[in-house]
Amino acid sequence: MSARSPYPLYAVLTVAVHAQGLGRSPGEPTRPGIEDIYAAIERVGWVQIDTLQVVNRAQYLTLWSRLGTYDTSLLDKLLFDDGNTSPDNNRRLFEYWAHAACIIPLSLYPYFLPRMRSYRQGDNKWYRNWVKNPEKQQLASDIFATVRERGGSRPADFRTGERAPGTWWNWDDAKVVLEHLYNIGELAIANRINFQRIYDVRDRVLPSWVDREEPTEKAALKHLLEISMRAFGVCAPEQVGNYLKLKSTDARPLVAALIADGTFATIQAQLADGETHQLLVHRDNLPLLDAAADGALRVRRTTFLNPFDSLFWARGRDRAMWNFNQTLECYKRAPDRIWGYFCLPILDKRRLVGRFDPKLERKTGLLRLKALYLEPGVKPSERLAGSVARAMRDFMRFHDATDLVIERSDPAEFGRKLMSAL
Repeated sequence: MSARSPYPLYAVLTVAVHAQGLGRSPGEPTRPGIEDIYAAIERVGWVQIDTLQVVNRAQYLTLWSRLGTYDTSLLDKLLFDDGNTSPDNNRRLFEYWAHAACIIPLSLYPYFLPRMRSYRQGDNKWYRNWVKNPEKQQLASDIFATVRERGGSRPADFRTGERAPGTWWNWDDAKVVLEHLYNIGELAIANRINFQRIYDVRDRVLPSWVDREEPTEKAALKHLLEISMRAFGVCAPEQVGNYLKLKSTDARPLVAALIADGTFATIQAQLADGETHQLLVHRDNLPLLDAAADGALRVRRTTFLNPFDSLFWARGRDRAMWNFNQTLECYKRAPDRIWGYFCLPILDKRRLVGRFDPKLERKTGLLRLKALYLEPGVKPSERLAGSVARAMRDFMRFHDATDLVIERSDPAEFGRKLMSAL
């Protein structure tokens, strides 16, 4: 238990933003290099991948939010090394399941081996039923042998002719086999071409230095939960496992053990409702919390966040800390959307102050904001408009956009001030 009680809300928000690497002033460095990109990923633990591209895809946006404009090919280099499958390839990242499909430092590879083993043992009911079929088992063996012989392969290279129209559960058998072999760690993602996965044998994809010794599941999960807690900064005990999307029944005893041994510290802190709540902080972050409470640690960045950003991975923390309801509405029918198809929250220092629904028209270089909103109670000040304008200019630069249109702004005054500041 920390000696301070309770911590003020501003200190909690400052640490939550700082821990995610979102507090740095923009423009330092002006052109982030490959080490900056790797360090940003290492800081948050893992970065979620998503296919939606009304603007740049989520994995690229997550890094932009923290670094500003950077060369996205450097992220691809760290992840794929141009498809190099020699033992001394320069990959430092890999794709696997963490919070969802994520980009993860290869230094963490052994801690995901227990998860691969659980797939291999049939802990996933869907795959367990599928692989019981001897014909499917033979197909899996044949496909693995083919990939091992000829190298990187796409699902299209193995069309079985059984694909039915519909969504993901109607994948043809070859796609299911490749995904299963990937889940159990026999295959890895060697490259992506037009965002399509290229699968290859794991030991050709991983550099020779990568540790392949599997820890116990308990040791692996405790290590990953430590990373999660550092990256969250501050959260409720029941939220720590959300970073890995662990079931609460699996996370609860591990979190309790980390509290008991002093790795996680229990604190009292005020949240957005004005009440005092019991929260957790990693012991390494306690000095940051004290510095934030004293005003010695501040966050200065104004930036935009994609809906899959790891700042939002603690379920309910957006409402509890920021009184902000983060939601992704692209899967709703258009008439049922409140905010828009792919709204990006606006982070101004430690506050979530609004959101906008963008659409990049790549052929013309136009960035269209179909809607722009400020949160209730946020004043459309000149200072805020100037800060958002600086972030928007860099956002446009990152997307090679040359023009901006705001179709609707609520309040309208803020849209006018933003355009004037631009």
